[in-house]
Amino acid sequence: QVQVEESGGGLVQAGDSVMLSCVVSGRRTFDKYAMGWFRQVPGKEREERECVATINYSGDTTYYTDSVKGRFTITRDNAKNTVYLQMNNLKPEDTAVYYCATARYDGVPREEIYYDYWGQGTQVTVSS
Repeated sequence: QVQVEESGGGLVQAGDSVMLSCVVSGRRTFDKYAMGWFRQVPGKEREERECVATINYSGDTTYYTDSVKGRFTITRDNAKNTVYLQMNNLKPEDTAVYYCATARYDGVPREEIYYDYWGQGTQVTVSS
């Protein structure tokens, strides 16, 4: 059984930095597929979960949504079955529940349909 578990969220002030971690267990092929971080603003419909960043199996190709480029960095450690999201210079508009997900394929897919296992999410709240 594949499990995805995020950690590292919390309440921070604008301009602060936070690192989210995501550990995947039960998937022997972790190092063969892309990983992604998504976020959902509380109160919005599930369809509006935004793809924040994705990373391919080897870590040498990444994607970022425009609003986080230059501030967020996605990395992965295949030896630890872990993917990270370093978030710097946080803004109040970054407030959301952040989800980690494992992709069905390699590459840098942005759509939820390409992801098969999801974590429960971790809340990040940025105060102004």
